[in-house]
Amino acid sequence: MYKTKKLWTPLSAVIRRALPTTCRLNTYTPVSQFRSLSSHLEASSRVSLSPPYFHDLYRNLKFSAKNFCSLSAAKVNSTTIRCWNCDAVSAGTTPFLYCDSCRSIQPVDVSVDYFQIFGLEKKYDIEVDGLEGKYKDWQKKLHPDLVHSKSEKEREYAAEQSARVIDAYRTLSKPLSRAIYILRLEGVDVDEEQTVSDPELLTEIMEIREAVEEATDSQALNQIQSQMKEKMEESSNSFANAYRSRKFDEAVTCIQRMTYYQRASEEILKKL
Repeated sequence: MYKTKKLWTPLSAVIRRALPTTCRLNTYTPVSQFRSLSSHLEASSRVSLSPPYFHDLYRNLKFSAKNFCSLSAAKVNSTTIRCWNCDAVSAGTTPFLYCDSCRSIQPVDVSVDYFQIFGLEKKYDIEVDGLEGKYKDWQKKLHPDLVHSKSEKEREYAAEQSARVIDAYRTLSKPLSRAIYILRLEGVDVDEEQTVSDPELLTEIMEIREAVEEATDSQALNQIQSQMKEKMEESSNSFANAYRSRKFDEAVTCIQRMTYYQRASEEILKKL
């Protein structure tokens, strides 16, 4: 007859071995969490401690501990954003630049991108017409002149937030700057001063420059300007397609074209 041996290994040690290495209970683990795990183990691991069943116990412990670890990690990773002044919790539906409870301007959160500031999906094709209204709404809350009588801390927050919203508006409202920015969000850094090596583009750029230099009146310049606008739109559409297809090299080439078309437009404006 098989004799039952006494199990000398403490249950706490068994639990520790069952837990994943990234989620071991330690001396700082709250007692409530340990009791919660123990209760869960009792419900799912009611087995005898005799040797034939020890492996079943360990397997159940490991399964229960893994589930407990996932739940605990979810609680730890869920961050709650609170107002620095009144401790109100952010609603989470809009970027927490301004507290609706106490009307305090919050410190800049660099993890919030420009699209989020204006409540937009992160994509190149956006409705630019609605940007100005949202921009003005933010400035009514964030402009430094509105907090001139408040603490130095909040005046600094206002200056930083207002400047960031201005930059966000200017960046997203123009096709070229929006294209460069959205690629940078993807980790693709665009060098606007990079020398163009495409022979076709180089030839086109030279022809545009000669046409601008030789233009003798505003009518000729306006005609070239219209051509630049059309080329800009074509390159913008090509960029949108390349970005959607995740063809970032192709997208960078489109940005190079857009950069030169914009510079040509600026030169034309100087002569008009």
